Amino acid sequence: MQKLENYINGELVAPISGEYVDNYNPAIGEVYSLIPDSDERDVAKAVESAKNAFPEWSAKTPEQRHDILIAISKLIERDLDELAEAESIDNGKPKTLAKAVDIPRAVSNFKFYATAAMHFASESHQMVGEAINYTLRQPIGVVGCISPWNLPLYLFTWKIAPALAAGNCVVAKPTEITPMTSYLLSKLCIEAGLPKGVLNIVHGLGQKAGAAIVQHDAVKAISFTGGTATGEWIAREAAPKFKKLSLELGGKNPNIIFADCDYETMLDTTIRSSFANQGQICLCGSRIFVERPMYENFCSDFAEKVKALKIGDPLEASTNVGAVVSNDHMNKILSYIELAKEEGGQILTGGNQVRPKGRCEKGYFVEPTIIENLSHNCRTNQEEIFGPVVSVQPFDTEEGVLTYANSTRYGLSATVWTSNLNKAHRVAEKLESGIVWINTWLLRDLRTPFGGVKDSGMGREGGFEALRFFTEEKNICVKVNY
Repeated sequence: MQKLENYINGELVAPISGEYVDNYNPAIGEVYSLIPDSDERDVAKAVESAKNAFPEWSAKTPEQRHDILIAISKLIERDLDELAEAESIDNGKPKTLAKAVDIPRAVSNFKFYATAAMHFASESHQMVGEAINYTLRQPIGVVGCISPWNLPLYLFTWKIAPALAAGNCVVAKPTEITPMTSYLLSKLCIEAGLPKGVLNIVHGLGQKAGAAIVQHDAVKAISFTGGTATGEWIAREAAPKFKKLSLELGGKNPNIIFADCDYETMLDTTIRSSFANQGQICLCGSRIFVERPMYENFCSDFAEKVKALKIGDPLEASTNVGAVVSNDHMNKILSYIELAKEEGGQILTGGNQVRPKGRCEKGYFVEPTIIENLSHNCRTNQEEIFGPVVSVQPFDTEEGVLTYANSTRYGLSATVWTSNLNKAHRVAEKLESGIVWINTWLLRDLRTPFGGVKDSGMGREGGFEALRFFTEEKNICVKVNY
């Protein structure tokens, strides 16, 4: 049984407790590796090593940091197939998805921020005849990065790359549910020559290792992606210590489809935006609102295409839908399907656990599920399910669908389908979402700000927003004598 190790002060080390947590392969429902059960002692060692490394790392030029981060990106690219397979085994997602999206995005994250740091500029303000003000943006010091289980390496690197590029040293905790590619990344960092202590990866449970990172006085900023309840706890803990916070939390995203859309493009994209990664993407459109004149045709065509998706072994190239991440999560998803029935919902397709034949018969698989006849304000349409479950509902007016779309506590993303540009802009402006896609989905430019409103979080990641988050501004005013 493989035992993962922490990456502290440039070395792979066992947890101080000597204890480990089971790590399951969700496609077969069996333990296949062990994760360090780290605690505050491991975090303290990691923080200390980060503090010691900070003076030298922060003093490096952006170009020097660039060279090391680019070296890491090239090693990820070299090991693309190995990392994609590891991600598939650890998470349950199809290997084809990990190879096409997750691992390439990790490469891009390092490339983007390695380069962006060299173009990061500060402002100056002239007080005519009196003074010149200029702003320095300096690294914070030791920062904490805590990432989720749905896009493990993708989102882990999305946090640590800008933190390192800005000159900080990082104590990071990947989720205990899908830690494998973060562990493999630590080996690549050693190979790339990342100086000791610049990045420390502490594995373990959120309530132990994660909490210790949040609560440590020397950790000056926290970047967290995960559930809203955990984000609320982090905010309560961090606020009295005035730590900087970036929280990317839950979503219950609307997909608004007007009758004048490009129908075939919309239909194909809606399959993806509903069920990619088994619906376990914070940006998936889980509430589909369809203009009434095309509602019946949409439901029929959408259900037919969903029924054709192949559910099964994530390592097979022909698989469209893999396993959900854990047995507990599968049971949560199934419980919401039962709740939907109690609330009057009608299952158009799906709704059941799947037991594929062969090696995956004990895995955690759920059919892609479409539900109609639900009210917009029922629990199924208000609470985050985070699985392969969507609801469909007709609408008659822009005002009505905006009421439906904005009715949840969340405001992460939304999608609008229409060929009318005026309508698209008008609706997008009124949607309570941090991100709105028009006639597309998950098309990401890494230069743009990413994040949500309401209970979907605070702060923005992406582009120079991330570099601003991981730096502190200092204004310097120079009196000029004329």
